Amino acid sequence: MKYETVIGLEVHVHLNTKTKAFCGCRTEFGREPNSQVCPVCLGFPGSLPVLNKAAFEHAIKVGLALNCSISEFTKFDRKNYFYPDLPKNYQISQYDLPLAECGFLDIDVGGSIKRIGIKRVHLEEDAGKLIHQKELSLVDFNRTGIPLLEIVSDPQINSPEEAHEYLIRLKSLIEYLDVSDCDMEKGSLRCDANISIRKAGDKELGVKTELKNMNSFKAVRDALDFENKRQTELLEGGGKIIRETRLWDAQNLVTISMRTKEEAKDYRYFPEPDLPPFIIKKEQIEQIKKSIPELPREKISRFIKEYGLTEYEAEIITSLRKDADFAEECFRAYSGKDKKPVINYLIGPMLAEANNRNCSLSGLKVKPLGLIELLGFIGRNEISQLSAKEVLKEMIETMKMPGEIIKDKNLIQISDSETLKEIAEEVIKLNPKSCQDYKSGKANALMFLIGQVMKKTQGKADPKAVQDILKRRLLNE
Repeated sequence: MKYETVIGLEVHVHLNTKTKAFCGCRTEFGREPNSQVCPVCLGFPGSLPVLNKAAFEHAIKVGLALNCSISEFTKFDRKNYFYPDLPKNYQISQYDLPLAECGFLDIDVGGSIKRIGIKRVHLEEDAGKLIHQKELSLVDFNRTGIPLLEIVSDPQINSPEEAHEYLIRLKSLIEYLDVSDCDMEKGSLRCDANISIRKAGDKELGVKTELKNMNSFKAVRDALDFENKRQTELLEGGGKIIRETRLWDAQNLVTISMRTKEEAKDYRYFPEPDLPPFIIKKEQIEQIKKSIPELPREKISRFIKEYGLTEYEAEIITSLRKDADFAEECFRAYSGKDKKPVINYLIGPMLAEANNRNCSLSGLKVKPLGLIELLGFIGRNEISQLSAKEVLKEMIETMKMPGEIIKDKNLIQISDSETLKEIAEEVIKLNPKSCQDYKSGKANALMFLIGQVMKKTQGKADPKAVQDILKRRLLNE
C-alpha cells in the first residue's frame, strides 16, 4: 500500500531587539547566567509587562514578507504550563487572534515552484534555558522573555527534502529582513516538525507526531526521514500511530518517545489581563511595508536579467543578503559587459576559500575593487590561475590589494617564448620516457611535462604557452 507524507513546520525565531519582549532587560547572548533578568521577566508579583515596539514591528515585517494578512485587531494570551525554565508558570503568547495569518512561501521542488501556505505568524516570549549536568540541572533565565516569532506552516510539505528546502528559503528571507541572525547554534532559530502519513489519495490527515530537539536543518531532514519510515513500517505491520511528542537522538539517528502530545485545551489559554488589545492601523502597515528590502526571489530574478547569471548561479550568490550585496558591488565595479569572469570567480575560487574557512563570501572581507583588480591581472595573462589563487589567499589573510602582493612575491607570469623554450628543453632532457609516452598517444604524459615546467618556474609560466611549445617541439622531432 502506498502512503503519502504530510509535514507541517513550526519555526521559532529570536527577533534582534536590544531589549526583551515585555521588559527592559538586555538580550545579549553569552552573558553570565541570570545576569539579564528583572521582576517582570521573572514574574514577580505586582510586575507589569510593556510590549516592545521594535519586536512588534519586526513581527509585522515578517508577516508582510510572507504574504500574510496583518490583523487590524490583535491581542496576547497566557499559555499555562509548568516547567522549571518558565518562572511565571505561563508564557505570554497569542492564541486565537495572531498578528498575521494566511500567507505563503514559494520553494523550489525539482525545478518547479511549490507554494507552501503559512497558517499563522505570532509573537510570544521565550522561556529560559536548562543546563543538564550529571547529578543536577541548572536554569539560566537570561533567555526568558526574549521576543520570539513563531511561524507555522500549513501541512502542505510532502517530504523531508521539501521541509529542508522550506527552511532554507525561510531563513534566507528572515536574514534579508534583518530582524534576526537566525543562528541555530545560539538558539536564535529553532524548529519543531509535525509529521503524519496517510493512504495515497485520502483527504483526511493521519495521526501526527511532533518532533523536537533538532539543532540543524540537516537534523530536521534526518529526523523526518526516520519518522516517515517508522510510521510507514508501523502501519504496514498492522500497528497504530499515537499522538505524541518525540525527541530526535542525533547520536543514534532515531526518534524517542517523550510524552503524549498536548492539545490547546491543556494549556488553558485565556486573554493576557496585563496587556491591552492592539489595533494596527493601515498607515502603520504601509510604513513598515516600505521598509522591506528586495527579497531573495526578486533579487534572483533581477540578477539573472541584469547580470546574465543562471538560476543556479543566482541561487548561490543571493542565499545571504551580505553575499548578494558584495556580488553586486563586484558586478558594478567590473567594466566588462559580460560579467561571466566575475561570476565564475565568485562561485569558484572565492566560494572554495569561504567553504574552507567556514564563512560566507562577504565574510572573506575581500574588497570588491581588489577582486576586480585580480581579475584584471588574470584577464591580461599577467599571472597564472595558480598564482591567482595564491594571491587571493594573501588578500584574505592580509587585506592587501593584489598588485602589491604580486609585486612583493614576484608572481608576474613568464610569457617570453625564448625563456619558456629553454626551460621546456631542460624538462624534455630530464624526462625522456614521458616524451616517448606522449608521442605514443598518451595525452596525460603532456600534462606531466607541463607540470614539470610549472614547477621549475614556481607556477609563473603561462600554461597555454608551455603547452604549445611542448607540442611543437615533441611532434616535430
